[in-house]
Amino acid sequence: MAPLIYALCALTSLLCACLLLRGYRRNGHRLLLWSGICFAGMTVNNVLLILDRVVFPDSVDLMTLRLASALAALLPLLYGLIWEEE
Repeated sequence: MAPLIYALCALTSLLCACLLLRGYRRNGHRLLLWSGICFAGMTVNNVLLILDRVVFPDSVDLMTLRLASALAALLPLLYGLIWEEE
C-alpha cells in the first residue's frame, strides 16, 4: 500500500506544478512561478522517496539527497514570498 501512496503523492505534486506553471504562463503572477518551481522540486523529492523506500530499500540510503532536494524545492518559494512584490 505504501508504494501506491508514494506514487500518488508524486503524481499530485507533478499535477500541482503543471497547473501552477500553466497559471503563471497565462496571467504572469510571479508567485505562481515560484510555487510551480517549488512543486516541481517536491515532485523530484517524491520520486527520490520512491527510489529510496521501494526500489532500493536496503542497498542505498538516499535520505541526504532527499533532504537536499526538499530544501532546494522550498528555497524558490521562500524567495518569492519574501522578496517579490506585487
